[in-house]
Amino acid sequence: MKTGVISGLRPEHPDARLVSDLVRQFGFEVHGDVDGVAITGITLSSKSVEPGDLYVGLAGVHAHGAQFSEDARAKGAVAIVTDARGQALAARSGLPVLVIDDPRASLGALSAWVYQTAHFAPVLFGVTGTNGKTSVAYIIEAILRQLGVLAGLSTTAERRIGDFAVTSTLTTPEATEVHGLLARMREADAEAVVIETSAQALTRHRVDGIVFDVVGFTNLTHDHLDDYGTMQKYFEAKAPLFTAERAKRGVVINDAEWGTRLARAATIPVTQLSTHPGKAADWYAAILRESIEETRFILNGPDNASITTSIPVLGRHMAENAALALVMLVEAGYPLADIGAALDRDGGIRVYIPGRSERIPNNGPAVFIDYGHSPDAFTSTLDSLRRVTEGRIIMLFGADGDRDPSKRVEMGQIAARLSDVVVVTDFHPRSEDPAAIRKVLVDAARAAVPGREMYEVADPRDAFRKALSVATPDDVILYAGPGHEDYHEVKGEHIPYSARDDARLALHESGWL
Repeated sequence: MKTGVISGLRPEHPDARLVSDLVRQFGFEVHGDVDGVAITGITLSSKSVEPGDLYVGLAGVHAHGAQFSEDARAKGAVAIVTDARGQALAARSGLPVLVIDDPRASLGALSAWVYQTAHFAPVLFGVTGTNGKTSVAYIIEAILRQLGVLAGLSTTAERRIGDFAVTSTLTTPEATEVHGLLARMREADAEAVVIETSAQALTRHRVDGIVFDVVGFTNLTHDHLDDYGTMQKYFEAKAPLFTAERAKRGVVINDAEWGTRLARAATIPVTQLSTHPGKAADWYAAILRESIEETRFILNGPDNASITTSIPVLGRHMAENAALALVMLVEAGYPLADIGAALDRDGGIRVYIPGRSERIPNNGPAVFIDYGHSPDAFTSTLDSLRRVTEGRIIMLFGADGDRDPSKRVEMGQIAARLSDVVVVTDFHPRSEDPAAIRKVLVDAARAAVPGREMYEVADPRDAFRKALSVATPDDVILYAGPGHEDYHEVKGEHIPYSARDDARLALHESGWL
């Protein structure tokens, strides 16, 4: 696969659009001459400006984006959009300045106008929830490939069109990038697009200007309370995805109360999926077989619809993700019989999900690198491992700095209760004291299971080697947190670090690879 290091994708052959037409469309207050000025792109970042761009200067926590208008002009911006506070700052650039009360709230509509994405009509899928969003998005795209459908993908891990991929910096990119991505997908003749949709994407207007054909909900568990304060507020941030302004149809896993509540609150038709036979639902998924290598399941639906298949990833939660993906595809109009024929032909769902229960092949202990960094994610993966592990489970993890500290105690407790050996390390301490973060995790683990074998190793490289040193070939090492990421963030610096690459190196050093 061809890969890139940029954070987004845009059309390679954009149409020029007159700023004067933009002014008439949106009613901007104009400072400067816009006659004859044409734009071919739109961006929020002065660092990513390309010649012909409309630069949008937003008010930020620490600075106003309009401060960087001169930098934007130097890189080729031809006009500035900002608010009243930013007007004087933007005027220093000498470019025409378009003023609107709330540029962020208008960003989706602006981006859709610039890239003309309203004229692009692929099948649009959106996936939300606390855990499993990325996996569901990858599974939908993988099944579409197996059906012979060219699909675009936007996830926490990457943005992708066919075989071209670029790394991601946000779970859901800003509206400027989302619409640029859609325009690039239009050029590639993509027939479907899957967008992982976070709560922040909804509350910060990142998917404005888009109406999804089908949206899916995985679960709602303890996370992001630093942003939303309470689980109720977190729920209210996600719920608008299931309204007519955002989507046409929805699919909800209703095993937990949050899913049931969302199905009731939705203002669009909602299909419900459950893994509990006694639960009222339209579709039911049941696990048939679990192993380290794959999970086999059956999905039954209305009118005797049924499909039996497998996903090459560990865990019941991954089978649930796959079941959600399948129902979303059916709701989008892809016949279940066609899907079943393609999966039977290929021996199951052929998907690779970077950093999600990703196994590092070797001749020693089973090693999994996982992106899970919440209590529920820990529980799901550890429970799955326990069902298929003959030896011990060695749990290596840390906790994000500057991110929802309220979940740290529960993370430490779960690690101690559900694994046999705990290794605590640093994971993106950011501006916090890493020793203080580790202490919360270690103290919680020791309080939960006083006799648990436990190690505290600050450097993640040393921590993985410590886990490996106490492992036998029958054991499993779960390294939770880093997943697909290739850096370690400390005091604003991104230090190169790939848990997957380092695990391979350590296994080679040990003679197990």
